[in-house]
Parts: sequence; structure tokens; C-alpha cells
Amino acid sequence: MLKFLADNPLLVLFIVAGIGYPLGRVRIAGVRLGVAAVLFVGLAFGALDPAIKIPEIIYVLGLIIFVYSIGLSSGSVFFEGMRQRGLSASVLVVIGLAFAALLAATGHYWLGFKQTITAGMFTGATTNTPALAAVVEMVKSITPVDLLEQFEAEPVVAYSLTYPMGVLGMILAISIMQRLWRVQAETQSTGVTKLVSITVRVTLTHPARVDQLMGTHNWDLVFARWRRGSQPVELVTGETQIQAGDLINLVGTAEVLEHVVPTLGVLDKENLDFDLSQFDKRRVFLSNPRAAGQRLMELQLSRRFAVLVTRIRRGDVEFVPHGNTRMALGDQLRLVGSPSQLAQAALFLGDSYRSVSEVDLMTLGVGITLGILIGSIPIPFPGGVTFRLGVAGGPLLSALLLGALKRTGPLIWDMPYGANLTLRQIGLVIFLAGIGTRAGYTFVNTLIYGDGVRILLWGTLITVMMTLVVLWLGTKWFKLPFGFLAGLLAGMQTQPAVLGFVNEQYGDELPTLGYATVYPLAMVVKIVLAQILVLLK
Repeated sequence: MLKFLADNPLLVLFIVAGIGYPLGRVRIAGVRLGVAAVLFVGLAFGALDPAIKIPEIIYVLGLIIFVYSIGLSSGSVFFEGMRQRGLSASVLVVIGLAFAALLAATGHYWLGFKQTITAGMFTGATTNTPALAAVVEMVKSITPVDLLEQFEAEPVVAYSLTYPMGVLGMILAISIMQRLWRVQAETQSTGVTKLVSITVRVTLTHPARVDQLMGTHNWDLVFARWRRGSQPVELVTGETQIQAGDLINLVGTAEVLEHVVPTLGVLDKENLDFDLSQFDKRRVFLSNPRAAGQRLMELQLSRRFAVLVTRIRRGDVEFVPHGNTRMALGDQLRLVGSPSQLAQAALFLGDSYRSVSEVDLMTLGVGITLGILIGSIPIPFPGGVTFRLGVAGGPLLSALLLGALKRTGPLIWDMPYGANLTLRQIGLVIFLAGIGTRAGYTFVNTLIYGDGVRILLWGTLITVMMTLVVLWLGTKWFKLPFGFLAGLLAGMQTQPAVLGFVNEQYGDELPTLGYATVYPLAMVVKIVLAQILVLLK
């Protein structure tokens, strides 16, 4: 049976995925492992026999698809996030990794671990293969030829022992702190909540134009319809002038509307949103490639079709549209207008569910190719060591840039929301199954010999303590949201498996933003610290 599995790696892949994915949805002590359960199942299968493993090219493909999809969805908010939280996140990452290196050095001086073991333990506890590669290269450059074979293997063994718990230890630490601090993961958000519609009876002492009111107060809402006396309901434009006695329909979050109402007037029981005597409302999918990537004001929907966009739904998030809002394939636009004008606007926007479920393979291929090329560029470091972003960092960087651009001429880099999620999930499952099966046998086998147990326990301590320190500092000192911090930890660990787990807990993009914000910096810092540990006396 074991030989049959070893001879059929694709069968192993689908068995591991088929068992691990539903297993991750089972709640244990109130916590779900989510897609990260695939890693556990992979480790179990890999421990059966060293020949049972998924070929490297397959799980690397999964990794590339996963990080590229993550980067595309994060690109539009990544640079804004860097301005808002970039400095705090960067400082926190450096502190966390320096603390982990200090713990590793403590193991060297207190427990007597050799420098090569110490450095390998650090790279495994922080799950960073490029850092391990840098350690191995450094060991080669400073070790006598007759001792090279032994010393070269030591960091790899330590890495193999600590890597699995580098993933699982962080997941457990995040889960425990989430429960201790009673963080309701499902309610964490980026500040965007469900939109509501209300009608206000205006009590302004002087007439005012809508564009002037918006310019003065910078309200995050939409003025939708209005009516004066017994006149028919009309759509609001920037030139609309409202005065005392008018009824006006507003769309926004409950928190924003609560502050706006006293300025304009008082709530009215009549809701113009339900008045369909003059205007109808309709949800339309944006599937026209020519409209994707453009700002809402550039589409000129009100001028072309006399329709008004009152809200936009992207995935599970609904938000207030503004003129500068970048449109994405798969967006659902709530339009208000006459039935005939709504039909014309829908034709212009596309309104094809099938189209927004497809992937543009040309732009996907070009973007990933660019990412792989970026990842292969050697970056020199002191001591003759070169560093590469690799197949994880290169596609991530490429996707962040292209996701921020949205489009270049006729090329649309963005991907429909649903298609992005599907590719992301498939890529992550393949990656987790691959690394699980390949690490399982080594993980179990090396525990039996020498300092295996001590290395495993100290590596787990490094991972867990680093996680707790970052969570405590990030929450208490830097005042960062828990969801963002959890994603930051995944990025600091340069670990898609942790991000996959965190994304299962949260219904927004905060974890992904935290991951993308710190990933490149964490990669470089770990490579530098790992090489310093090799030089310990």
C-alpha cells in the first residue's frame, strides 16, 4: 500500500486535500484549523514513508498561484496601508525577529547548541527557506573541507525539526490569545460595515447645494433621491439645492448617518428608497473589461444614462461609492434610475455573471512570469552571500504592483473576486499538502536521534514566544487591530499556511494587508539575522 502511494503522488495530493479540507471545518475547543488542517494530514502521510511525497514542482506551483492571487487582491490597499501602518508594522517585525534571534542565541550559550544548529533552528522556527539557504552558503565559506559534509547538514536537520512547529506553534499561539482576549474574529473589519438607507426631512435655515455640503463636511455617504412637497421624486446630483421641508434619501453606514442627520434635519418615517413610482433600482455586475480599473467618475454613468450608483458590493463587503473609487471586475453596483436607463447602463457595464467567473490567462501568465523573473534576481549581501526573493517573494511583489495599477492600457491585471478566491484556495491547498508530505518523515525520524527533542522544544519556544510578544506589543503599544496583527505575524513568518488559517477566521482583508505589508522586510531581516547566528562564538 505504501509503495502504491509513493508511486502515485497525485493520488496522495487529492487524498490529503480531501481529508484535510473538511477536517479543518471541525471546531475543536471552539477553534477551527481551516485550510491549515491540510498541513497536518500531509505530515501524517509523509511520516509513513520517505517516498510518499508530492513532487516539488507541484507544490511550488501552488505556492506561486496562492501568493500571486493574494498580491493582486491586496495591491490596491497595500500602498495606502504602508502610509497608515507601515512604520509601526515594520518596527514591530524587526522587534519580533530580533527577539527570536536572541532566544536562539540563548539556546547556543545556555543549552550548548552549536552555531550551525542554532542558525538552522532559527530559520525553521521562523519558517524561512531562503534564510536556511543563506546559512548553508555561509557554512560552506567558513568550514574546512574535511568537516564540510557534517557541518553543512546540521542547519538542515535543525530546520527540518523546527519548521513544522514554526507553522503549528504560531497557529496555536494566535488561537489561544484570540480566546484569552475574547477577540470576535468574525466582527473584526476594516471599518466597512453594512450600509443602510434612511430619509431625512431637511431643516436647514438656508438652502444649500449637495456638492457644497459634501465638500464642507466630507461625509462618507451617498445622497440618492429627493422630493420637494408634492413634486415627483428625483435623483440627487451635485447641483441639487435642498432647503427646509425637502425629503432626502441618504445611503451610508449607521455610524456615519447618526452624525449627519442632526446637521441636515430630522429622521422621517417615509423612506424614499422604497418609492418606485419614478425610479427603479437594480444590482448590476461589472463584467465589461473596458470599465474595469477605471474610476467611477470616469464612467460618467449619470451623464450617459441618468442613473445613480448608491452602493458597491465587492465580495462580502458593501461600501459607499465615490468618484475616485476604482472599479473591479465582479463588482456589484446598486443602480437607481428609470427602467429603460437601467437596462442601457447594465448593457454598458456588462452584467454577465459568467464573465466575472473567468480568468484572463494571458495577464495571469504575464504577471506570474514577471514575478518569477523578479524573484530570480540576485541581491548581494556582505560576505559574498546573494539573496533572492524566490518563487514566493517575486510573484508577491509583482502582484502587489500590478494589483495597484489595475490595468495598463488594454491589459487588465486585476482578477474577478470570485475567481481570485478560488485560485487562492486551490493554490494554498496544493502548497500545504506538498510541504506536509515532504516534511513529515524527516520531522518524525529526527526526533528519535541526538538532540532532536531539545531542538524541537526550543524551536517551538522561539516561535510561540515571538508570537506572544508581537501580539502583546502590537495590541497594547501600537494599537493595531488583532486581524491585522495576525496577518502581520503570517508575513513575519513568511508563511502562507498561517495566513490561510487567519483568513479562515476573519471575513475581511485585514490579515492579507498585514501579510503583504511586512513580507519583503521580514524576508531580508531573517536572512541577515540567520547569518549573524552562524558567527556566534
